[in-house]
Amino acid sequence: MGDLLGYARVSTLDQTLELQIDALEAVGCLRVFTEHAPGAADDRVELANLFDHVRPGDTVVVWRLDRLGRSLRHLIDTVNALADRQVGFRSISESIDTTTPGGKLIFHIFGALAEFERELIRERTTAGLTAARARGRVGGRPLVMTKAKTDEARRMYDSGEYTWEEIGEMFGVSRMTVYRHVVKSRDDAH
Repeated sequence: MGDLLGYARVSTLDQTLELQIDALEAVGCLRVFTEHAPGAADDRVELANLFDHVRPGDTVVVWRLDRLGRSLRHLIDTVNALADRQVGFRSISESIDTTTPGGKLIFHIFGALAEFERELIRERTTAGLTAARARGRVGGRPLVMTKAKTDEARRMYDSGEYTWEEIGEMFGVSRMTVYRHVVKSRDDAH
């Protein structure tokens, strides 16, 4: 049996870690990694330190599921990364322990629900884009180089008085943007 290692996180500096630390120590965590970081933060230094520290057979313990993952998908990915390293996961508040068959089942159900949610979002997005196109709306960023600007850029370049870079500066775009639009308009004309 490996060590129990705790991970505690609060989102803001004015929040306290004491409740989480007390709960983690009460279940026997050998060491508790603590972090002050918003849930959406990508750079969780102490979580990375925890990952560096765990060994096969250890179990990572959190007070609540939302302390570990930014989202359900991130939580599942993190727990799966632990499992790949033969490290268990336990959440005190939700009574989930992936070192037990029941805990593994619950976590697989979470994974299936997250996948289902992603598929629903993908379907709704596709349906929304299709409906918008049917009404004549096209998504995406508006073009900076309109047809009139492209025609003017082509005339300027063809005059020999301006370089692609100078034209780009006048229109507030890169020289490659001007070049691409002018070349595309020439191709469309032929």
